[in-house]
Amino acid sequence: MLSLKRLISRYMHKTACILIVCIFVLLVYVQIVTEQKQALADADRTFLQIASVLGENQQELAEIQERYRQTCLYNAKVVSRIIEGSPEVLESVEELKKIAEEAEIDEIHIFDETGRIFAGTHPEYLDYTFDSGEQMSFFKPLLEDKTLELVQGIVPNTAEAKLMQYSAVWSDSGKYIVQVGREPVNVMEVTKKNELSYIFSLFRVTPAYDYYAIDAGSGTIMGATALEAVGADIEDIGLEKGVLQEGRNGFYGRVYGKISFCVFRRTGTNYIGQVIDISYFYKKVLSTSLLALLSLITIVLFLANVVTRHINQHVVMKIGEVNEKLESIAEGNLDETVDVRGSVEFSQLSDYINSMVKSLIYDNKKMSYVLSRTNIYIGTYEYDRHLKKICYTEYIPKILSVGYERMEELASSPEEFTAFLEGIKEHPVENEQGVYKHGDQYVRLEEMKSDGEIVFGVAVDVTVETQRRIEIEKERDLDVLTHLYNRRGLDLSLAQLFSSPESLGYSAVVMIDADGLKEVNDTYGHEKGDIYLKGIGQAIAQMGTKDSVAARQGGDEFVLFLYGYDSQEELMYDIRSLEDMQSGRFITLDKESSVPLRFSFGYCQVDGETDYEALLREADEKMYKNKQARKGATPYTQPRSR
Repeated sequence: MLSLKRLISRYMHKTACILIVCIFVLLVYVQIVTEQKQALADADRTFLQIASVLGENQQELAEIQERYRQTCLYNAKVVSRIIEGSPEVLESVEELKKIAEEAEIDEIHIFDETGRIFAGTHPEYLDYTFDSGEQMSFFKPLLEDKTLELVQGIVPNTAEAKLMQYSAVWSDSGKYIVQVGREPVNVMEVTKKNELSYIFSLFRVTPAYDYYAIDAGSGTIMGATALEAVGADIEDIGLEKGVLQEGRNGFYGRVYGKISFCVFRRTGTNYIGQVIDISYFYKKVLSTSLLALLSLITIVLFLANVVTRHINQHVVMKIGEVNEKLESIAEGNLDETVDVRGSVEFSQLSDYINSMVKSLIYDNKKMSYVLSRTNIYIGTYEYDRHLKKICYTEYIPKILSVGYERMEELASSPEEFTAFLEGIKEHPVENEQGVYKHGDQYVRLEEMKSDGEIVFGVAVDVTVETQRRIEIEKERDLDVLTHLYNRRGLDLSLAQLFSSPESLGYSAVVMIDADGLKEVNDTYGHEKGDIYLKGIGQAIAQMGTKDSVAARQGGDEFVLFLYGYDSQEELMYDIRSLEDMQSGRFITLDKESSVPLRFSFGYCQVDGETDYEALLREADEKMYKNKQARKGATPYTQPRSR
């Protein structure tokens, strides 16, 4: 018999699969490296072309700027000589405009010896001085040296911020300064050709390629084929300035959210870079690898099908057989046996499961035997919330007051059994942890849970013990003679009531003292005196139309607490009824005689007071005053004969 390990290893061509994967990975890697080298070579060629074009354009720009400078200076001298020959034109704006038109210039400004414009083609500029702006201050040195001939670069003029090139010279007479201005149209056209965005547009052969020129110091994008990026910061497109220094051999970055292969070179104060969309970059890699991938997938699928078929036959189906047996055992069929063969491992597994089930049955029998030796009914139960059957010992049905058939129904459904126990737990016994009233029985339930799944419980019938304890506690709080509360029972009751004073409503404490006890004892004996006290206790217990607590504090002293009244009038009505009881009511001592019911009482209303001890003292003082007032009443009357 073959082992499970050999059955699986025979059909798992692991080495072949690993080799296929390695070949595929190596093939993809080689193609990626090749494409990267090609991208680096393309970038270097493009960067050389950009540098060449930029150099040619800059040389052309320098030549045009020099010619333009000389032309501007020449125009200024020509205008100066014309005005020297015809000084009257200084009085006419129109004449000066004609001169400007003939000289092919846009502006003429005439400054006096203080540097103030007093004539020109643009009257709106009159009274401007060399101090009127940064652009005009360029010509201020003329005021110190009349031999100077100044030509300014292309700058925005002071009044309109319009790009102009100005030149200025002194007139031959030295009486005024002639300044002419001209819009640098030709220079601007050549300058535009030197802009990186213009140059990049010449090299954009595919939308997948973008070129950027980034200032090395600030990280600002000076030019780009993506025009929207010009003027932005490098971080705005998704790159960091630090990676540009390491970008000579190329790196991967996320530009505008797209993964791209980037190559950058330092050129002067700028970084020139080429950015290629990765989807285009690896287009050739994907297409080349597709055929190889299909071949590899075919091989792997074939091997996977062969291996899966044998695993299903020798492993999965066997595990399914074991699971079916285990499910039956979990449902409570402990007589079920597992006999799954086919490999050494499954044979051993079957033997281990059968041995475990036998041990479980034997342990359950031992537990039932041990529990049956005790004098109390104890039962245990155990179940897994995911299984269908509950295991329990023989005394569980008796403890839970259910028949065997009903217990079997509950045992077949953990949910129903749990709900049944929760119903029992809805009736807890006060001051008893884990004890519940269940019909005429008292049951103690305790459970132990393992990870919230396996539940082991113990149920004990504690009816006798609980009933005995309840009776003892009840007798401990009651007066033996009158069956009213004693002082301990009174304290417990009042303490509980006064813990929630808002629920008392209108209430009052009444202290009562029996007045004829000594005479009854002296005349009839203490046995009749006890009957007399019982009668008073019964009368007090029946007092009140709402809730009340009656107690005998000791001797002939009684306490009556009235509460739960809706109004003070209702409360006072019941208190006044005590006055009616002070005379006119008799207590029967035996068949031959009865004595009048006589007592003194005092009361105080609660009125928000929460210290019932203080209320008892106050009521006691008032009762004493009532007794003093009653001393002048009719003395004790002899009993009536029947």
